[in-house]
Amino acid sequence: MTMQPASTEIVSRTAAIIHELKGLEGPLLPILHGIQEEFGHVPQDAVPVIADELNLSRAEVHGVVTFYHDFRARPAGRHVLKLCQAEACQSMGSDAVAARVKQLLGIDFHETTRDGSVTLEPVYCLGLCACSPSAMLDGEVIGRLDDDKIDEIVAEVRS
Repeated sequence: MTMQPASTEIVSRTAAIIHELKGLEGPLLPILHGIQEEFGHVPQDAVPVIADELNLSRAEVHGVVTFYHDFRARPAGRHVLKLCQAEACQSMGSDAVAARVKQLLGIDFHETTRDGSVTLEPVYCLGLCACSPSAMLDGEVIGRLDDDKIDEIVAEVRS
């Protein structure tokens, strides 16, 4: 796992991102994206800084971070595997795909393997309904998942 920057460093880097993006209309989402790009997640120490600078409550900022699935409160693994759980994929066996991936990796959704190699996340539609069940590995979509593709994916993230 990567080491967490010291709290004062998080605060100063967060303040710089806020300063750069605060002038935008509706700046909260761009600021959160900038912070996640900087740190790989939205550190807890950044939330009060954002709230103070945007005149929001900490609860409002926390609510936005937890509402959108693209934001994470903890660093992700070296690879991020997102498995589609929407209706089209469910009808084509995504539950079995998810169960197999969880078993092979030894983790559940919203968890990272002990070695930090992969974080597993559910998503609700990748736009590959005609090629379901589908997944996204590090931003690359994969359709028509079957046991062979699952084995390939797991081998890739474990290497």
